[in-house]
Parts: sequence; C-alpha cells; structure tokens
Amino acid sequence: MGHLPKLIEDLALILIVGAITTLLFRSIKQPLVLGYIIAGLLVGPHLSLTPSVIDTENVETLAEIGVIFLLFSLGLEFSFKKLMRVGGSASITAFVEIFFITITGFFLGKLMSWSTMDSLFLGGMLASSSTTIIIKAFDELGVKTKLFARIVFGVLVVEDIVVILLMVLLSTIAVTQQFQGTEMAFTVLKLLFFLALWFIAGIFLLPTLLKRVKPLLDDETLLILSIGLCLGMVMLATQAGFSAELGAFIMGSILAETTAAEKVEHILTPVKNLFGAIFFVSVGMLIDPEMILEYRWPVLFVTLLTLFGKFFSTTLGALLSGQPLKQAVQVGMSMAQIGEFAFIVAALGLSLGVTSDFIFPVAVGASAITTFTTPYMIKYSDHVYNFISKIIPEKWLVALNKYSAGTQNIQAESYWKKLTKAYLKIALTNGIVLLALMLLSIKFLLPFLKETVENEILGSIITLVISLGLAAPFLWAFMTKQPNKMGFAELWLEKKYSQGPLLVLAIIRMVFGIIIIAVWVDRLFTAMAAILVAVPIIIIVMFLFSKRIQNFYQRLEGRFLSNLNAREKAEAEKLSGTENILSKHFSPQSDLSPWDAHLIDLEVSPQAAYIGKNLLELAWRENYGVNIAYIKRGDKLIYAPGKNNKLLPFDHVGIIATDEQIQAFKPVFDMQEQIEAATPNVEDIVVQKIVVDEHNRLKGQTVLSSGIRERTNGLVVGIERNHERILNPTSTTTFEWGDIVWIVGEKQKIQKLNTA
Repeated sequence: MGHLPKLIEDLALILIVGAITTLLFRSIKQPLVLGYIIAGLLVGPHLSLTPSVIDTENVETLAEIGVIFLLFSLGLEFSFKKLMRVGGSASITAFVEIFFITITGFFLGKLMSWSTMDSLFLGGMLASSSTTIIIKAFDELGVKTKLFARIVFGVLVVEDIVVILLMVLLSTIAVTQQFQGTEMAFTVLKLLFFLALWFIAGIFLLPTLLKRVKPLLDDETLLILSIGLCLGMVMLATQAGFSAELGAFIMGSILAETTAAEKVEHILTPVKNLFGAIFFVSVGMLIDPEMILEYRWPVLFVTLLTLFGKFFSTTLGALLSGQPLKQAVQVGMSMAQIGEFAFIVAALGLSLGVTSDFIFPVAVGASAITTFTTPYMIKYSDHVYNFISKIIPEKWLVALNKYSAGTQNIQAESYWKKLTKAYLKIALTNGIVLLALMLLSIKFLLPFLKETVENEILGSIITLVISLGLAAPFLWAFMTKQPNKMGFAELWLEKKYSQGPLLVLAIIRMVFGIIIIAVWVDRLFTAMAAILVAVPIIIIVMFLFSKRIQNFYQRLEGRFLSNLNAREKAEAEKLSGTENILSKHFSPQSDLSPWDAHLIDLEVSPQAAYIGKNLLELAWRENYGVNIAYIKRGDKLIYAPGKNNKLLPFDHVGIIATDEQIQAFKPVFDMQEQIEAATPNVEDIVVQKIVVDEHNRLKGQTVLSSGIRERTNGLVVGIERNHERILNPTSTTTFEWGDIVWIVGEKQKIQKLNTA
C-alpha cells in the first residue's frame, strides 16, 4: 500500500470540515469567512475532540499562497482609475475614519497594557471594514440602490488601498524596530515611488504583451500567465524590500486596466476560493478557546471601539465631505465592523514574530460580534438619525444643511488649477521614470561596465551616454512639455496676472531638469566635470535633437495612454459611445444632487410581470415619480426611451429616483409572474424507445390519435419496423405489433406509457 503524504491528509481534513461548516453557515445566512474560521478551530491543535492537522508548516505555506491570491484578486477588482473616480466625498470620509480608528486603536492597546507593536497592529487591524459583509447586508435589506450605498462602496475602495500601505509600513516598523519620523517618511516615499514605477512600467508593457499573444491565449494559458505574472511581481516586491502581498496587489491592479481583466478575474476565482479557504481555516487553527475566555475583556473593548468609534469617525468624515446628516449617519452605521483584512494584518504580525498570540482571538471575537450586528446597524440607521436630529440644536441642523448644500455647488476648477495639476502630473510621472533610470544606470549598468571595460573613465562615459540617451525623451517632457495648450494660451493672454507666474513655472522646470542632469553626471564623474563639461554638452545635444526627441516621446506617451484606456475604449465601442453621453447628463453626484436623486442600474428578471409592456402602459413616472434614463439590451443602448419602448428579459434599466422613490418602486420592479407548475429540468428530456405491445396498447392507433405528444410532452421521431426505419413519421402513421418507437420527451412520462 502506497504512502500518503501528511499534507494530503491534512488538506482532505481541512476541505471536508470547511465544506461542512460553510454549508451550515450558508444555511443560516452568515458570512462564509466565519465558517472557515470555525472549521480551523475544529481541526486546530486546541480541540482534542476532533481530528487535528499534523503538517502545520506546509499548511502555513499554502495559507501564504492564499493571502497572495486574495490580494491579487482584490487588485483585479480595484484599478487605479476606480480610485480616481471614487470622488472627494468617499476619500475624505475614508481618511477621517482610518486616521481616527487607527489612532484610537493604538491608544486602546496601550490602555490595556499591550506592547507598542501589539497596539500598532491593533490599529492596523481596525482600519478596514468588511466589503463582503456590507454587500451581503445591503442585498438582504434591499438598500444597495440607495444614495448612501455609493459613498460606502467608495470608502471601501479607499480603505483597501490604505490598508495595503499600512501593511507595508507595519512590516517595515516590525523589521527595523524604528519609529523615527524621517524613517517613516522615507519608507512612504520609497513605497509611493515603487508603486508609481511599477504601475507606469506595467501599463506600458503588459497590455501590449497580452494584445500580441491574444490569439494564443485560452483559459488555461491565460490562467498560467496571470499567476506567473502575479508571482513574478511578488518576487520583485520582496527583492525591493516590500511584502509579497503588495506585489500581488500591484500586479492585480495593473491587469485590472487591461481588456483581459474580467476574464482573468473569472478564471482565477476557483483558485482564489480554494487557497483563500485554506488561509481562513489556518486563521481558525490559531484560535485557542481558553485564550478567548481569558481575553474576553479586550474582545469586548475592541468590539465597542469598532461599533461606536467607526460609527462616530465615519459619520464625521461624511459630514466633513459635505454629505447631509441623514446620509452621513447611514454611512457611519454601515461601516461599523472589522473586515477580513484584520486577519491578514494579524497573520502578518505573527509571521514576523512581533505580536503576541492573543491578537488572533481578539480579532476573531470582535469580528464575529460585529458581523452579526452589521445588518441591525444598517436597518436601524434611520431611527438613529431621527434620534440624533431630535437631540441636537436646530441651528446646528440648519448649519449642517447649509454646509452640505455649499459643498455640492462648488464651481468648476479655474484654468490655473487645471494647469497646475497637469504640470504636477508631467513632473511626477517623468521624474519617477528619470529616477528609476538613474538608479538602474548607477546600481547595475555602471558596475557591469566596470567589470567588462578596463578603462574606468570609458565605462563611466558609456554609462552616461546609454542612460541619458534612454532618459532624453523624459528629460524633454520634464523640462519643456506643455500640458494644456489651450489653457496655457488663455492664461498667457492675461498679461497683467499670468505671464509672470507662467515664466516662473517654465524657469523652475528648466532649473530642476538641469539639477537632475548635474546630479546624474556627478554620480559618474567629479562635480567640476559635471558643471563645466557634461551638463553643457548634454543640454546642447538635447536642443539640437529636440524635434526627434519630442516625436519619440509623443509615440511613447501615445502607446501608454492607448494601453491605459484600452479597457474603457473597448467598452465604449460596444455601446457606440452613447453611455459616455449618458453619464454626462445623469451624473449622480453633480447634476442631480440638489434633488437627492441618483441613477440606479436595475436588471429585468426573466419572470418579471411587466415584460412586453410598453412604458406608456406601465406609467411608472406618473405613479412613482421615477424616470427611465436608458434601456441597455446586450450591446445596444436605448438612450431616453420613448413611451412605446418595451422592457425585455435581462434588460438593464437606468432609473433616476430619490431613495424614497426607489424604496416604493423597487417591489414593483422586482414583481414576478406566479409560475403554476415547476419547469422540467433539461436533463429530464431524453431520447427513449418503447416497443408496441399489449402494455401500452398503441397497436392500431395513429401517431396523432395515440396522444403521445400530450402524454409525454414529447415527439415521435422514428419507428423501426421489420429492420426498416421510418424517420419523422407523419401524424397518420399507424403503429403495428413489435414496432420500436423512438420518442423525445420527459423520461418519467415516456416510461409510464408501458403501464397504461
């Protein structure tokens, strides 16, 4: 008998127990994550009543892979453009909430006499809310279409990226044991530099690669390629001194900007679910029930801080961002729970050996309690708002409403603001590329040439020529590229106010460009040589070849922008550009905000009672006050549909309504026709043969008079008689003794023919 490795036995145990617990949790409508954690508790070393995992070291390795795939999948759903579209309201809300809860979490840890590192990781654990739990609660309570839900989703997006950055900072602090402000600032700058560099390089290279190999890609090869890219970025991130999780997240966010994003996300889901389940089970294995009882008071304190601290800070952030009091309270009540990231942060601390063992039980206990309270918090948010509005002074309510109205009516940006932003974008993107090229030339190219070229000065000259040759397009853009010709021209015409500042901006850019060149040369030669020889020569060469350098840079920029916008362009082509027009007319956070109305996308159910009726017959506008902005049918978009347009199954309908209107209208939209009988399964439709005999009494009857069609919901497709076959017999064909009749119909009803 062959030997079965312990890892396979452990995996069997983990997955079987995990399957049972998740089935149980799904039946009681609770998050599956908690089911996995309970499964880990059952197979962990702290319960002697159930079988335990033996090869814990290998299980921990698989759990680390699970974290990588969870972060990779999160990156695929994330996209940097999605962060840019979140808007100021969600960003301000998220940053206020994260800052408050992280600081208070740290001080709560110190009050409980925890170590500084335990307190820091506690603050990091509390920084995010659970996307899974919130979406589940929104679906169950039917509030996903309300206006405040948009803010919540935006806050969750910002939380994800901030928690990723927090994980990197916590890892750095844990390894270096340094808390100085300069060290922290350097770490943050280094992180932002590598984030931007990886994003720029990835967007420039990956979409082009995927486009060229597209004819060769099927599901299997795309899965292998995407996982390979993910793990490759994980290796690169760890080599640069960052965490593996950050590398996985970055690669996911780069792939999220490509046209293959949805397909990669789809084929990766089973892999993510498998390894993610192993990770959460491994989390449960670390739980000691006795330790939970021992630390019951910290669990209670952390739970109370989560419920009330997150509610207060998120509500405050929403108010500061200009949301009305009611909406701010709804957002605050929705965010009061601990997310799955808490387990990842806690696992990070344990893997680095800097946190105590009780961190996990506290995180799991508080997470379980807040998971159960979340639906009730959301459900009773209106009651909390009514209570708050009664106890605060009337003048405060008036002031809050004025502040909210004022922030929603901020005017468009001036040319100066747009121009300044554009200059900063040019300076940052090209500056990052220049810094990367400088580091590559000094850290890698120069040492390589010193080993291969005997003359040290010659090696430095070759390094300078190659590196600055590659950097020339980006130097030109950094020093001379105009971001917005129309805006620049209009500002230049305002001689009294604008020409001076514009000239100062141009001079500053030139000076910084020269400084970059001087520093670059100084790293290779002496400072005197840089100032007197190299810098003037480089500037003269760039001036002489400026036209060619400019053309080359524009080609590079064009390719980058084409790759960056490829996904949106493909979607826009499907909709023939109509959807873009639609979003301009019905932007939920601009044009309609004064009336508290917003655009909601709903899908028509195949069993909807109103299918086939035109909009005039439905009279939804007259009865419920809602407006239909569009009907999306496959790749076709009907913009501002007329009274004769009809709704068909799976149509996407854009409804413009307030929260109150949509609450009254949603049950009507979801209303379905009552189906009297269950529809037979397709698998029950079979091709089956029967023999004409005394049991079915078909002899002498025609196909029509036999009633086979009615009795079997089927069709006679052939008759075999005396070794001859009659294909598709007519309705007047008469059955004879011994005929073999081929019938397509319901299996059970065909079988009943022989018992007639």
